Amino acid sequence: MDLQDQNRPPVEVVCAVLRRGGRLLVARRPAGKRLAGCWEFPGGKIEPGETAEAALLRELREELGCAARVLRRGPVILHEYPWCAVRMHSFECALEAGGGEPAALEHDEIAWIEPAELDRLELAPADVPLAPWARGLFEAG
Repeated sequence: MDLQDQNRPPVEVVCAVLRRGGRLLVARRPAGKRLAGCWEFPGGKIEPGETAEAALLRELREELGCAARVLRRGPVILHEYPWCAVRMHSFECALEAGGGEPAALEHDEIAWIEPAELDRLELAPADVPLAPWARGLFEAG
């Protein structure tokens, strides 16, 4: 980052640890985007005037074509990429009954994985610190 970038506030983003049964949903970033090929928890940018929860539910509809509900807030992760800093607000979520099956509308692929599989995936760097919390959600019940 150059000196001008260091004075910019981080980009506010959201992500979902979307659970179903004993699995969680991850999505692979498509070719042509930064971090192409990396896996991530689905989400996106918070728009001006939008709450983190509203942004998350909107992003899940846009990226996955499904409706979800927020169960609880997770950690907030600050990560500095070479091109910008992001502040990622995480949430544990569940699919809404009748809200549609998730589909890879903006990703190369989506997958329902066992929590232990997170260690074997190439996660986007900002998502890496969330993996222990995500695994812990399954241990807690």
